[in-house]
Amino acid sequence: MSSLRIVFAGTPEFARVALDAIAVAGFEIVLVLTQPDRPAGRGMKLQASSVKQLATKHGWPVAQPRSLRLDGKYPDDALAARAALEAAQADVMVVAAYGLILPQWVLDVPRRGCLNIHASLLPRWRGAAPIHRAVEAGDAQTGITIMQMDAGLDTGAMLKVEAIDIGGDSTARLHDRLAMLGGRLIVDVLRQAEAGTLTPTPQPDEGTTYAHKVEKHEATVDWTQPAAAVVRRIRAFDPFPGAVSVLGGEAIKLWAAQVQPQPGHAAEVAAVREAPGTVVAVTPAGIAVAAADGAVLLTELQRAGGKRLPAADFLRGFDIAPGRVFGS
Repeated sequence: MSSLRIVFAGTPEFARVALDAIAVAGFEIVLVLTQPDRPAGRGMKLQASSVKQLATKHGWPVAQPRSLRLDGKYPDDALAARAALEAAQADVMVVAAYGLILPQWVLDVPRRGCLNIHASLLPRWRGAAPIHRAVEAGDAQTGITIMQMDAGLDTGAMLKVEAIDIGGDSTARLHDRLAMLGGRLIVDVLRQAEAGTLTPTPQPDEGTTYAHKVEKHEATVDWTQPAAAVVRRIRAFDPFPGAVSVLGGEAIKLWAAQVQPQPGHAAEVAAVREAPGTVVAVTPAGIAVAAADGAVLLTELQRAGGKRLPAADFLRGFDIAPGRVFGS
């Protein structure tokens, strides 16, 4: 068992993977902070976060403040959290997708400060949705940065960085790869912290971008964009909020697509002549739709209340012919 006493703050599956890695590596978890239980599922029953479920399984103490601001809307929650943090006598707090802003008093409690697992190559994509925005922007690479937290928004010194290629990943697939990487890197950093061998590196001043929170209204596909941009947005919004386009008055979720892969293919040639959003070809391989500069081949779709289906299965229950138009 390591001598470091760890407080962990996180909420979704991305954070759970890191917490599990820290525990498996032998570090002592003295307190877990996570968001309050939320209604979920068809019955809207209260559901514990992924992090809380793991903490409960191991019997670690859990605190679920609605806010950590002592002068905010829930000062009693913040005071109770402060008491729990001070009592934990932690050496380090590890933060991963927690969802609450940490005031300066929180950063000051652990003896060696707070470490954040951030899913980007800082300073690119500071902010709330770095995985979505990297996919949407067409970045070739992303990665994990472990940083020493300060009062700024993802501005702290970098302790460890590792890049991975994005390839054709959706946000869902990339999320899972980055979660595993984050778990491995935070264990490395904690071991370095224990050995006293950490070497913080200030973030560069150039290259800063902000990954703003993804809003549901962004989900509507704009077929007047280039085909590659349409495909990137479909990949970026899987699993949330899911790209959507309306056909025959029905909102259709678009889960997978590719730029028409064969230059000079009949669908691509037809797309150039058709208005954006027009279906130009329908085959078991997918539904080709005109974009600004060619065709997008939709390969996985979903009707309202239905399941995600490959195009061939989707077409068995939904009659689509060339000439129909996807719109907003």
